[in-house]
Amino acid sequence: MSQYLVIVESPSKAGTIRKYLGDEYKVLSTVGHIRDLPRTQLGVDVNDNFKPLYVTIPGKKKNVDALRDAAKQASHIFVATDPDREGEAIGWHVTRILKNLNKPISRVMFYEITKTGVLEGMRKATQIDMNMVNAQQARRIIDRLVGFKVSPFLWRVLYSGLSAGRVQSVALRLICERQDEIDRFEPQEYWTIKADVETSKKKSFEAELQKVDGRKAFIPNETIAMELKHALRDEQFVVSSVLKKRVRRNPHAPFTTSTLQQAAFQKLGFTTKRTMTLAQQLYEGVTLSDGETTGLITYMRTDSTRVADSAIETARTQIESKFGKDYLPSSGRHFGKKGAKIQDAHEAIRPANPELVPDDIKASLTAPQSKLYDLIWRRFIASQMAVAVFDQSTVDITAGPRFELKAAGSDLVFDGYRVVYFENVEDQESHLPADLLENDKLQATEVKADQHFTKPPAPYTESSLVKILDKEGIGRPSTYANIISVVQTRNYVQSEKRKLYPTELGKVTNKLLVENFPELVNKSFTREMELSLDKVEEGENTYLEVMTEFWKHLEKWLAESSKSYTELKKSLQEDSGEACEKCGKPMVIKWSKNGRFLACSGFPKCKNARPLDTPTATENGEEQVAEDLGKCEKCDAPLVLRDGRFGKFYACSTYPKCKFTKPFTILMPCPMPDCKGDISPRRSKRGRTFYGCTKYPECDFVSWDPPIAHKCPACENPYMVAKSTKKKGDYVLCPKCKHEINVSEPEAS
Repeated sequence: MSQYLVIVESPSKAGTIRKYLGDEYKVLSTVGHIRDLPRTQLGVDVNDNFKPLYVTIPGKKKNVDALRDAAKQASHIFVATDPDREGEAIGWHVTRILKNLNKPISRVMFYEITKTGVLEGMRKATQIDMNMVNAQQARRIIDRLVGFKVSPFLWRVLYSGLSAGRVQSVALRLICERQDEIDRFEPQEYWTIKADVETSKKKSFEAELQKVDGRKAFIPNETIAMELKHALRDEQFVVSSVLKKRVRRNPHAPFTTSTLQQAAFQKLGFTTKRTMTLAQQLYEGVTLSDGETTGLITYMRTDSTRVADSAIETARTQIESKFGKDYLPSSGRHFGKKGAKIQDAHEAIRPANPELVPDDIKASLTAPQSKLYDLIWRRFIASQMAVAVFDQSTVDITAGPRFELKAAGSDLVFDGYRVVYFENVEDQESHLPADLLENDKLQATEVKADQHFTKPPAPYTESSLVKILDKEGIGRPSTYANIISVVQTRNYVQSEKRKLYPTELGKVTNKLLVENFPELVNKSFTREMELSLDKVEEGENTYLEVMTEFWKHLEKWLAESSKSYTELKKSLQEDSGEACEKCGKPMVIKWSKNGRFLACSGFPKCKNARPLDTPTATENGEEQVAEDLGKCEKCDAPLVLRDGRFGKFYACSTYPKCKFTKPFTILMPCPMPDCKGDISPRRSKRGRTFYGCTKYPECDFVSWDPPIAHKCPACENPYMVAKSTKKKGDYVLCPKCKHEINVSEPEAS
């Protein structure tokens, strides 16, 4: 009989922990949460100190019964749920369901699922931290109040089923405001002038015009650019000053949750959700080639950059062994907190055992796991390596009495930590002649004038959204993946070419929330809310104080927002510019759960309504149909363009008599053998664009990248796909043999 019971969250790490602890221990998992607020009711008594009503989650009764049965047989129970607020709350729920057994219960935390980490956690057994539980409970109750009290507002104005989340709504607002900036942006023309110059020793480099007549060069149009270009071409170029300095670049700190999500997106193309899923797998444990099952990284939900001294020493040994003493600083490097409110209970994300080199365990991991582990290992090892050293040069050049130019160069002297890891945005080498001296004369071999236009701010990517959420203190890093997933699942946001764009539904939802709940979706309020929750965890504030203060605000906002739902509905209507073919009154654009539609403004007297982009009637009552949309393949009637839940599509004009439809955009014929369908873009239920065959389900062709009707020159696969990365730019890839073609260069014949 097992003498001790250890309860964890995930079944995947239970076996590993049991092996480390021995036969006297039985290890069971909760498989996530076991108790929560009821799904169909508020579950919070706002009149009784915000007392929550917790119930066993549907489907978890067997888990609860198994835990109770095992606990009855154990002499001591150890609750080893994840070492964060949510894990503490799950652990508290476990203690509540086992409370009547009158068995001793201890709380243990495993920051890494290795033998050392597990045994260390068991030695430091303690009790449930009720401050952490109350902080998490306050977050859960606040989010429940927002969801159950604010979401019905959206249902009354738009349609039922929409959701308003405390943090997700702020994230949606950020995305919508960025899109507004892009839409309002008006590009401005400007020109730059650069000169290719040559020294007396025939060494060439490029310099850019900085000043004209003592003022900063501003060249708004081609006329001025050409005048300056011709004037500059005839001048004598002379070096007026040479400035050289040695610059040292320090390595980055090991990853936090936020910085890992950003780097994995930028370097590996992983979504935040995928990054956290893979990191969870690496933390919980992987079976290596020698049969050993062990966790590969420390706990992946953290905003601390602190690292244990033992890990630093192991890393230093690795660095000296692999790269030599030149790459090893005189002492280990410690990184400070990013801010006063950083949760410093956990270490940074690092390899649990830095001696496990990525290449040595690659065969034991899936390809995505291997890539993420390699990224984490390199970042950590680099953080303990020597600085990188550059020689930077700045050369000022005069050209006659009117013009001043500048050239800059950077030469790598010592790569240091960059031999292992560096960011794409860091200094890249750009050389200037080393023997340049003041008063040296230069010869201009070419003067170039280039036209440019100012660019709008870039749409958010998952990486840049995580960065701004982290910077503004909105939510917690551990919630970012879920926030980004939710706004896409709700169809408020869609991802196109790794960029996040608000949908029409997202825009109108944001408009309603900003106009009626401006403080709730305000960055400052959300940030202050996070600080209040931190104070609960630290014991500086109580659950009741935080809930009372929040409820006071929410009640006021709800009262103000419910003044006139009829007026709000009308404010969302748009004039279509069409007249009702039945009564002659204006047709307006309204919203329903299937998206926008046209309806008669005379409703309810006139109930004429139809989807957008469907045919209208002429004065004679006949339908107007665009001539170039083709004929229905079933009944030969004209096709019309309609707008549905998953985007635009062609439909038969005789609907509902004939229900023929086909996609709006056809990219290419389906490449599958003997298939007569076409490939067109479609949207998944989560709002992500993919490319599938119009003959589905008879043909199951699907691609997440846009397919191109171009035969692969290497393996003759009938199609390739369009790809784009920051490092490679635009290129096409064969999905079969992985042959690549750079679209900016002609393909080799």
